[in-house]
Amino acid sequence: MRTERDFLGERAIPGGAYYGVQTQRGMDNFRITGVPMSAEPEFVRAFGYVKKAAALANRDLGALEPAIADAIVAGCDRLIAGEMRDQFLTDFIQGGAGTSTNMNANEVIANLALEHLGHEKGQYQFVSPNDHVNFGQSTNDVYPTAFRLALILRLASYTDALTRLQQAFFAKATEFERVLKMGRTHLQDAVPMSLGQEFHGWGTTLGEEVQRIAEVRQLLHEINLGATAIGTMVTAAPGYPELATRYLSELTGLKFILAGDLVEATSDTGAYVLLSGVLKRTSSKLTKICNDLRLLASGPRCGFNEINLPQMQPGSSIMPGKVNPVIPEVVNQVGFLVIGLDLTVTLAASAGQLQLNVMEPVITYALFTSISTMENAVNSLRLNCVEGITANAERTRDMVLNSLGIVTVLKPRLGYKLCAEIAREGFNTGKSLHDIVVSERRLLTQAEWDQVFSFDNLIRPAFAK
Repeated sequence: MRTERDFLGERAIPGGAYYGVQTQRGMDNFRITGVPMSAEPEFVRAFGYVKKAAALANRDLGALEPAIADAIVAGCDRLIAGEMRDQFLTDFIQGGAGTSTNMNANEVIANLALEHLGHEKGQYQFVSPNDHVNFGQSTNDVYPTAFRLALILRLASYTDALTRLQQAFFAKATEFERVLKMGRTHLQDAVPMSLGQEFHGWGTTLGEEVQRIAEVRQLLHEINLGATAIGTMVTAAPGYPELATRYLSELTGLKFILAGDLVEATSDTGAYVLLSGVLKRTSSKLTKICNDLRLLASGPRCGFNEINLPQMQPGSSIMPGKVNPVIPEVVNQVGFLVIGLDLTVTLAASAGQLQLNVMEPVITYALFTSISTMENAVNSLRLNCVEGITANAERTRDMVLNSLGIVTVLKPRLGYKLCAEIAREGFNTGKSLHDIVVSERRLLTQAEWDQVFSFDNLIRPAFAK
């Protein structure tokens, strides 16, 4: 053990730990979710990038001695490389607007810098977490900047997952393009379509979500690095905000923009609300898609039974042979979680007061949780469900031809009133539409019937007066 002290007193720290006294206080004070910030690796890497950009800017401006700055940079590089994750132990949800997390980063980097210079951990007179690693910075500009960078990095893999799911639906659309089925509105028979068209529609709607994420992600590129406490740049060297922002762009390969009004940017959480709204929108769409999959696969004998979902596990502890649609079910549940977390983000964003929103840690937790669970759900839906779906083409075709809904195709020829009369007769007597129209009333010849009710005309009806 080693002893470290701050202005509140002394604390014993494990001798091998790279974190210090302020991290320890944060760990003691905030045992809330049990989820440390290291659970989101990109968040740790983002702090490495931000602290490195700050050190380089302060070195160039003469605010840090080059040797100290270089040692800090060496420590940051280890974070960026994915090392030291086990040293980031502060809980995601915490009081202090993220100060414990910022100090966790400061202390780990400081102790890495000390070792780089040949000193022992905790010898902060040589490299200080506050006076050197955090020079010209505040939790209020570093934390949101790192958060925004981590979100950008995290959204890349989430977007890829959505895109792959979209492609899986498109692949099934091609596979099922000649499978005739009945479209439904109000859960009632409507007009024919192909199963491929249905799957293509699901792919298209997910593609819209990929576009929305790309749009909202651009808002995350505006940062307040250098604003320090409230946006007045107190303790920051002249030119630091612009230079640190430029370095952050160069280091990450992302184009970051310094906010035009740093006071406004330091308290604003609008981009998070918008991103959360997009995640909620996507979860709503996925919930609808999964509900459709469950309906179409219902049965197998006493339901729609239009498609077969991959059989993943026995479905009951009492009913032998039962198999449930467990993958769509779990995606539904993730959707409900994300919708609830969106409300959390909204409430936290609205709780900002004066020059700072101290609720940003819960926004961080909510957004990272939404993104990670959604990505896992999307991958599972693709791999464990969509790619293995098969169609019951003969059943879907029979349902179409036995349906009264296809009378709509005859409306241009026979008129609404007569078609309604025919449909009612079929409903009351149980007769098929073909029997009434061709065999009994002789309103169409068999050749005309075959032309009107050909696959291509049912799927892409030709306009007729």
